[in-house]
Amino acid sequence: MKAQKIKIIECPRDAMQGIQTFIPTQQKIAYLNKLLLCGFDTLDFGSFVSPKAIPQLSDTKEVLSGLQLESTTTKLLAIVANERGAEDAAHFDAIHYLGFPLSVSEQFQKRNTNKSIEEAFKTLDTIQETCIKTNKHLVVYLSMGFGNPYDEPWGPELVANWCERLYRELDVRIMALSDTIGCAREEDVTYLFKHLIPELPQVEFGAHLHVRSDKAEKLIHASIAGGCSRFDGAIKGYGGCPMAKDDLIGNMPTEKLLDFCKANNISTDIDMLAFQEAYSFSSSIF
Repeated sequence: MKAQKIKIIECPRDAMQGIQTFIPTQQKIAYLNKLLLCGFDTLDFGSFVSPKAIPQLSDTKEVLSGLQLESTTTKLLAIVANERGAEDAAHFDAIHYLGFPLSVSEQFQKRNTNKSIEEAFKTLDTIQETCIKTNKHLVVYLSMGFGNPYDEPWGPELVANWCERLYRELDVRIMALSDTIGCAREEDVTYLFKHLIPELPQVEFGAHLHVRSDKAEKLIHASIAGGCSRFDGAIKGYGGCPMAKDDLIGNMPTEKLLDFCKANNISTDIDMLAFQEAYSFSSSIF
């Protein structure tokens, strides 16, 4: 076990975006304000994408205006999918990070952003320029980072090559390896982090894992064994990817992360009383 402390990025955006029934804006605000009191490093709170693509998050600007940011140290992250979304998000001083999904799978990239990987890479170049001009930080999610369902070529060297390009060509300093469909093997998780972290020491690598709840602990252990100390999670594992073949696969349950850290004397800076309040309130949202 390597980590003495980990960062937790709570992802209510990922948890909410696939829900068909619209969650009232004031309910979202109330939930996010409870999450802001928990001590998470970052809150992935919303997205600046077409309302046609993700109608559930069409009220992100209204939600942002209702957040109580004066009483939190948690930073805000918004997902964008193109240059226009990045420009819209960058207008808000309260937003610290812009997140972009870059897939190592050609098919998934086209399905997710209607672009090839190379086209998406060029988009990222422009988004990085926007981030630099507006004092934002870019977070790139390497989706399908641990395999994909399309029978396309995949291997750790493919993921490593894209990470290398993102850093060398675009100076991306935060990358989250993402198990989009819940297919990650423990040995691949450990291997990737163990090799990427020393090879690109200027980059902060994170784990965005979609998992079955009963496999969460093993993948947390595998990530930490590889040197990872940044994890995305969502309370009760809500959300995930609809393409996963197993209906039990969702986001990494935040409570599983916290249980693991407590059992292994790993610090998280989470206020557990505030977390329990948010955990209880989540039932009224989902």
